Amino acid sequence: MGYGVFIHRADSIYDDSPAARYQFPSQYLGRARASEGDWILYLEPAKVARTRGYFAVARVSRISPDPKVSGMYLAHIEPGSYLDFANPVPFTGPDGVIERGLLNDTGRLSGRAQAAVRPISAEDFNRIVGLGLDDHEPLLPRLGEALPPLGLNDERAPFVQQRDRVSFIATRAVRDRNFRRVVLRAYDERCAISGLKLINGGGRAEVDAAHIRPVEHDGPDAVSNGIALSGTAHWMFDRGLISLSNELEILISRQVNDPDGVRGFINRSGRAFAPVRPAERPHPDFLAWHRENCFKR
Repeated sequence: MGYGVFIHRADSIYDDSPAARYQFPSQYLGRARASEGDWILYLEPAKVARTRGYFAVARVSRISPDPKVSGMYLAHIEPGSYLDFANPVPFTGPDGVIERGLLNDTGRLSGRAQAAVRPISAEDFNRIVGLGLDDHEPLLPRLGEALPPLGLNDERAPFVQQRDRVSFIATRAVRDRNFRRVVLRAYDERCAISGLKLINGGGRAEVDAAHIRPVEHDGPDAVSNGIALSGTAHWMFDRGLISLSNELEILISRQVNDPDGVRGFINRSGRAFAPVRPAERPHPDFLAWHRENCFKR
């Protein structure tokens, strides 16, 4: 087992769904198998406009041939392991390339940087995860659950165990905090249903980051499985009183006792507000799961 890097772009020609699977040709099979059962970083290539750099971490549960396409393989992502970074990490930082294992003996970028699937050292993996996780703003404190310190200055002291980062990213409080950060940023801290953007006296947005497919039902901590909702909208969404079509039309359950009131609550367009980046918008698979399993038609 070993850490890896998978290059992914939103307009990929491959059958990719980063929180669920990663498709790749046979030439990368050996490298992908090296990360089977371990963690990988997702990297958006520099050729993409407004690239996010290293944007997420996930664990590969297994590798299998793609049953639909000859010569192609699938890296299956362990349910619940995917996590979008609150702070996407640029490929190059103030001190040069973040993934230092890509440098050759002369300090220049090697050809390994072009590989869509490649191994990454524990030191580089830990550094990138530390930069990607948001540990400066206590957005979702939980009583009785203390968060271990993690920040940009961690490199001043060596890790006692190289797996410290893995333990950290598995912490539910860390995941909740990063998920909230990513979703609220994508929706500009605005409720997708009502369209209201309310900020309290302390500067905190009065909106929740809701999972479309809940975590307890293998919903990933991915921005495409998230939606920003006010407290009332969140309550109705979780109870299946409202849902969304794949085109983001707001659906109202026939079981709502005050349909006129709900219609007055939702924004006048009748459609949910969505993030600007297509990759951050609700994924049809998650919306379909909510309609089929939560929505009271």
